[in-house]
Amino acid sequence: MTTPDVFQPAELGPVTLRNRILKAATFEGMTKGAVVSDDLIEFHRRHAAGGVGMTTVAYCAVAPEGRTEYDQIWMRPEALPGLRRLAEAVHAEGSAVSAQIGHAGPVANGKSNRVPALSPSRTFSAQALSLIRAASKDDIRRITRAHADAAQYAIEAGFDAVEIHLGHNYFASSFLSPKINKRKDEYGGSLQGRARVARDVCRAVRDKVGDRIAVLAKFNMDDGVPGGFWLDESLQVAQWIESDGSVDALELTAGSSLLNPMYLFRGEAPLREFAAAMPQPLKFGIQVVGGKFLHSYPYQEAYLLDSARQFRAALGLPLVLLGGISTKATMDRAMAEGFQFVAMARALLREPDLLNRLRQDPSTPSLCIHCNKCMPTIFSGTHCVLAGADDQGQPAARPRSR
Repeated sequence: MTTPDVFQPAELGPVTLRNRILKAATFEGMTKGAVVSDDLIEFHRRHAAGGVGMTTVAYCAVAPEGRTEYDQIWMRPEALPGLRRLAEAVHAEGSAVSAQIGHAGPVANGKSNRVPALSPSRTFSAQALSLIRAASKDDIRRITRAHADAAQYAIEAGFDAVEIHLGHNYFASSFLSPKINKRKDEYGGSLQGRARVARDVCRAVRDKVGDRIAVLAKFNMDDGVPGGFWLDESLQVAQWIESDGSVDALELTAGSSLLNPMYLFRGEAPLREFAAAMPQPLKFGIQVVGGKFLHSYPYQEAYLLDSARQFRAALGLPLVLLGGISTKATMDRAMAEGFQFVAMARALLREPDLLNRLRQDPSTPSLCIHCNKCMPTIFSGTHCVLAGADDQGQPAARPRSR
């Protein structure tokens, strides 16, 4: 079997992408008033112009209490005009566009949202410094329907795909975790019960959209937390989702935004920068105990590949490889090992035009040093703090507004 060229067109469900490289969802921090800004449009236009096959808008909450902070987009009629302008700008550059849809669950900031957050079971929120109530069955059914409605809004806005968020201990992912989900009803207990929300959400979205757009799911291989969701269980859930026929591809991820966020990013944790960006009392908390929450892990290229190989061996479903992909050699390796797509984030924040240059010269090195100092910029407009200052001797450009 011939190994596909990562820069050649590829089918993703009903959509043809110009290449197999996706801009992974990274919360942009450019949605003041929970709607699209000109800066957000320009952010994704630049990635489209830089050569990605599809760019992903993050994070589009399906309900007001599902946001990680108040100024995050939530899918509703008021958001559609801006989303349409964004889709048009991306399409004009030859790229496709996806909306990452989901509910933050216990990761949501109830204090900021002015609406209580929800969890599978009653738990404490370090963000809001308060208890999070357990979601009722009515909440679960409402949120499941809200995912389907959000996908319909994406269609109305002219998007090519939606990416359902099943990772990082957001709502659906938190139900998968035996550490967080202590329920005794049909949504807890056995793996089949804990997987019910994720499977129902994917089914509801597929039933709503049919084959009008592509449906991906961002899926946790493991939470990186003792007693949490792990590979032995996640492989089984992935096989169930495949058998359900509800998604066109899985984007494989890891880590818990609630309990161990650096497990996804790897590399040094930017504690000083996070503390500087946060208001009190979170600033004080990061300064005092941040190192116990934001662990540092060794960084290496394609650091999720070893785990992802197990999914590739067990599934026939198209898979997206994520995690420290910065070079053409790594993309070629992913293609050779049977992954249909790759997703990039930090390297493209550093250089939105990296793919155009890699197409011309595959040996082009990435300038991203994976310092992770882009992470705290979500509070002011996501960007690489080194871009501009290192490359042209000028201060790094900052977005005009959120």
